[in-house]
Amino acid sequence: MTPPESGPLGEFLQASRARISPAEAGVTLYGDRRRVPGLRREELAMLAGVSSSYYTRLEQGQSRHASPQVLDALATALRLDDAERAHLHRLAASGGRRRPARKPPVERADPALLELLAALGDVPALVLGRRSDVLAWNPVGHALLASHLPAVGSRPNMATLVFLDPETRDLYADWRAKAGAVVGNLRLVAGAHPDDAALALLVGSLTVASPEFASLWADHRVRPCATAQYELRHPLVGRLVVTQQTLRSVEHPDQTLVTHTTPAGSTSAEGLTLLTQLVLGAGDENRTRAISLGS
Repeated sequence: MTPPESGPLGEFLQASRARISPAEAGVTLYGDRRRVPGLRREELAMLAGVSSSYYTRLEQGQSRHASPQVLDALATALRLDDAERAHLHRLAASGGRRRPARKPPVERADPALLELLAALGDVPALVLGRRSDVLAWNPVGHALLASHLPAVGSRPNMATLVFLDPETRDLYADWRAKAGAVVGNLRLVAGAHPDDAALALLVGSLTVASPEFASLWADHRVRPCATAQYELRHPLVGRLVVTQQTLRSVEHPDQTLVTHTTPAGSTSAEGLTLLTQLVLGAGDENRTRAISLGS
């Protein structure tokens, strides 16, 4: 008999309980040999105050109507943070099963974001779509993150660059931190858009092409893109430490403006100034333009 498919909800629950040790959860051990990492199903069920049989059905995809109270109890027992808790609720709301994929409409950069991108001047920035496609960037944003690629033309995908492009991999001093952030954000997007065929194709191709992506994806960790600091090893100006901030469009919530800043007067700020001068020239008016990329 074919075992039931657990689906995204069950896979997330299973991965989450595997990360919680019995000691962390306050579960008493009696010397028995454990065949699974982390908590057993019955232990998590006990901590959440639900029956073991009910939790098993939920994880195996046989029960698709968990109440918000049960989900919150599970989230508390699993010690999920706010982003992970919201992700759990979204997975449950989608029915906990994989749905037929649909081709999404072609993304176009929000005109208001393009205006803001141009207004940022020498601040390196880019506009990302739902699946981390670069919809637009300004010249210094292109120079900072992808100077080895054409500034105009087809859209690069930042997730693909991080995992499959050697120059992008070398750019990040702590590549694993960047890779984890990329995958964690894609997990959140997948939970919010389970029927996105283009996203499923991206995840599938990266899983096949990159064992490191496959391993991180199987871990089911989620991480919203907000504010993070990265050390860059830029091929033209050397070491830079930048603060990456992600601002989401209200009108187009699937699109984000990603900026990279440095403290005033720092050596990293001097490096960015030098990069701007090297790439654009001191009086180049083109530094304030937004470059839209094709699909």
